[in-house]
Amino acid sequence: MIVVTGAAGFIGSCLIKRLNIEGLGPVLAVDDFTDAVKNKNLEGKDIFKQIDRFEFIKNPGQWGMLDFVFHIGARTDTTEFDTELLHKLNTDYTTKLWNYCTQNKVPFIYASSAATYGLAENGFDDNHDGIAQLKPLNPYGQSKQNFDLCAIQQTETPPFWAGLKFFNVFGPNEYHKGRMASVIMHGTTQIKEHELIKLFRSHIPDYKDGEQVRDFIYVKDVLDVLMYLYKTQPQSAIYNLGTGQARSWNDLAKAIFKALNKPVIINYIDIPEDIREKYQYFTEAKMQKLINTGYNKPFTSLETAVNDYINNYLLTNTFY
Repeated sequence: MIVVTGAAGFIGSCLIKRLNIEGLGPVLAVDDFTDAVKNKNLEGKDIFKQIDRFEFIKNPGQWGMLDFVFHIGARTDTTEFDTELLHKLNTDYTTKLWNYCTQNKVPFIYASSAATYGLAENGFDDNHDGIAQLKPLNPYGQSKQNFDLCAIQQTETPPFWAGLKFFNVFGPNEYHKGRMASVIMHGTTQIKEHELIKLFRSHIPDYKDGEQVRDFIYVKDVLDVLMYLYKTQPQSAIYNLGTGQARSWNDLAKAIFKALNKPVIINYIDIPEDIREKYQYFTEAKMQKLINTGYNKPFTSLETAVNDYINNYLLTNTFY
């Protein structure tokens, strides 16, 4: 049986769909299923059983023989400052699941985050030697960093494990995320309603307005990597998961306008002062470590991914 935590969420629900497509399972879906809007992500998917996350973690083995665990679930709000809650839902929960998988020899993939890199004073290298020097900018990133440090220090581990530092993932099934949804989703709404999109202007001379860059990765590419790791189980490690090619917010906005067949109108607004000092102007995953394991599938271009997302999902309110 394959476990997917965060099953009703953005990446988790897409992963279940991919498992269904590939005929893999049965799938045990683990999450907090009290959000009716988020639960729409699971409609039409083949799931063996849905289990509340806190019931599951009491004794994961009671639900059947577990063959693989995809631990995608987490408290992902980067503005959450309840460190006790983040420790409980992110660090401690992941530790308990890791221990179960270690004791019962179950392969384990968990979601880390590029938020662990902070302002990237030490770059975006996923080499284990540099993880202790990273300085996350918020409690969410710190909660992920705390478990990454724990994982690489363990001598007793699952038979295969991988921690994935997700960069800017976007795609279908994020309708429930509200303000935490991608700029593609929010930008599409802005353009449909006001014929323009709002982007942050630059507050440093090194970057022009809208030329701040991010490593945007389509969720379908994330699923390709997850399936690759599931099937091949290469060297256990923490891996970056982006495209390795940073693109500007202006590029992203232009791709949205093109997908909607609208003229480009961008309104640059000030970065709020409370986050201005911690704003990232550049993120780009170093992907060589994953490539060295044998992964060689090209990542979808930003323009192709945005067009697919908007025209095949957002405009028709379709789920993956």
